[in-house]
Amino acid sequence: MSATTDMARPPLPLISLCIPVLNEADNLDALYARLNALGERMSTRCRLEFVFSDNHSSDSTWEKLGKIAAQDKRVRAIRFSKNVGFQRSILANYLHARGDALMQLDADLQDPPELLEVFLDHWEQGYAVVYGVRRRRQESRFLNGFRRFGYWLINSISEHPIPPNVGDFRLLDRKVVEALAKFRTHNPYLRGMIAGLGFRQTGIVYDREARVAGHSKFGVGRLIRLGLTAVFNHSTVPLRMATIVGIGMLGVSFVGSAFFVISKLMNPDIPRGITSIHLLLLFGIGLQSLLLGLIGEYILRIYVMLRAEPLAIVEETINVGAAELKL
Repeated sequence: MSATTDMARPPLPLISLCIPVLNEADNLDALYARLNALGERMSTRCRLEFVFSDNHSSDSTWEKLGKIAAQDKRVRAIRFSKNVGFQRSILANYLHARGDALMQLDADLQDPPELLEVFLDHWEQGYAVVYGVRRRRQESRFLNGFRRFGYWLINSISEHPIPPNVGDFRLLDRKVVEALAKFRTHNPYLRGMIAGLGFRQTGIVYDREARVAGHSKFGVGRLIRLGLTAVFNHSTVPLRMATIVGIGMLGVSFVGSAFFVISKLMNPDIPRGITSIHLLLLFGIGLQSLLLGLIGEYILRIYVMLRAEPLAIVEETINVGAAELKL
């Protein structure tokens, strides 16, 4: 009787924990210990696999992953032939995960893997995207303020606003990953892409902790580049701004021309304005350069897309068969 019941019972869902790594050798032991404990605690509720994407680390990260995977076949890993960037590394990781749902997790343990239990509750309620909302984070006031300004700016002009204080710590249903796989963008901004897909989404508030070891790879420079990617990938406002500013400057030019003509007619003794002409010329050249630069950013993205480069090139794999490679 029990054998019949076991045969009729559907298999437990497979959840993929997707973990991009770059020089995280010092964090892997603590990370795996918590992942393994999480798997034991949730063994009656789901099956887990741990999918790592190594962004061409220069330390012993890949060797450590190999040792862990030799003891635990749930550990699967791919290593890229070069550093392809954080967002592309995440997307490539998603494409190699096999789970019914995927949870994105950083290797530094700032985002607690144990929150999977709460994420899973909401996934089972029908949410296709469950994301973590950071209540506090162990960063300087300057960096926190800079992030808040960035979220405000992106949401002010983006076609796909993202919730404030939300990073890449999230759980995705398989159908969301399949939708992401249809995009052919060379420089993805996953938060905007996922927000724009329109699936049922919800957020879970949590406190972000300090790194266990190592140092953050995300300084102000990388935050600025990520923000620019978000703007140029998900907003046409800069292009429209170029048109609006151009029309505005044309109007200012007409007004200025009329002013100088009237002034000359009313006072013929006014000397020729060499300084004003130079200032206007320099301002006009600078403005045109700015607007051409904005247009160039979009043309560059079109060019890169047409060039159709692979998302990433896999150099080595661990517990991933050749038939499973998706890049």
